[in-house]
Amino acid sequence: MMIVNPKTGSLPVFSIYIATLTLQRKEIPCISGKMPMKFKKFGGTEQKIYELIKPITDELGYYLWDVCYEKEGAMWYLRVFIDQDEGITIADCERANAPISDILDEKDPIAQSYMLEVGSAGLERELVKEEHFEVCKGDTVRVRFIRAVDGEKEIVVQLSGADKEGVSVVLESGEEKKFPLADIAFVKLYLDF
Repeated sequence: MMIVNPKTGSLPVFSIYIATLTLQRKEIPCISGKMPMKFKKFGGTEQKIYELIKPITDELGYYLWDVCYEKEGAMWYLRVFIDQDEGITIADCERANAPISDILDEKDPIAQSYMLEVGSAGLERELVKEEHFEVCKGDTVRVRFIRAVDGEKEIVVQLSGADKEGVSVVLESGEEKKFPLADIAFVKLYLDF
């Protein structure tokens, strides 16, 4: 027996609330492992969803960090990551989930069934878009290299910028250095607990 939404005649969208209170360890497939870092480019579905829900998150006072639409096993997941200066709680995820779910039900931009997850981007979130690097300028980041650079596989430094060529950082010595994206596996915010 299949349950169908009586208003739209489509399969229901399931929602899960996620609040990241600990470190998020999820790797974005396009830049994890041994692949060189590239700025994330939205796929067609992710771009549609981003444009559809951005006004909602803006109105609620949240920063829309990222939208990921990906398949895990047999199931598709639509993950919406939000942020705000005070951090994100489960209540924030619930508050954002309802209007996001409503607009997705109304506009029905995804043909197949999927799980909707609204959550925090995490304390040590990965920087995957150019705007992430702009927002995090001056913050401490962890840069992991594909192979050792200057004898180091990973460094913790201050972010000073990024562009299509590479990531600029301020080393512990105070020296500014730019690393090519092709040498970087990922860049994440870093918190010293």
